[in-house]
Amino acid sequence: MIDAVSGYMQGHVDHPTYEQVCSGTTGHAETVKVIYDPRRITYRRLLEAFFAMHDPTQWNRQGPDIGEQYRSGIWFVNEAQREEALAYIAELERSGRYGGRKIVTLVEPAKTFWPAEEYHQDYIAKTGRPCHAANPWR
Repeated sequence: MIDAVSGYMQGHVDHPTYEQVCSGTTGHAETVKVIYDPRRITYRRLLEAFFAMHDPTQWNRQGPDIGEQYRSGIWFVNEAQREEALAYIAELERSGRYGGRKIVTLVEPAKTFWPAEEYHQDYIAKTGRPCHAANPWR
């Protein structure tokens, strides 16, 4: 990975704030924009990490956090990404990894990415508090 930026996507308000997103009125999801070099890491590996770090069977929820902004989603930028994401989801569902629970991760064309406020960037490094997502690189 080259960079990861915390932000908001898939909503209908320009330049949303964290407070607006949390109100549930903007339609945005809290998300991370991942910038990567495909010569160093494959899109498939990023998908594997994404699905390892959260529960994709929870609708509008991640761990203790509940609300539309916590929905599981892959926002693709080209048809190849869409196809690979859908194929990987189908593979995961066939594997039984989630005990027969359906994967509810959305796969949608990426809308405008709005960076989150500075205090959300590099959150773990700044606060020392880990979030409830698993580390997929271990």
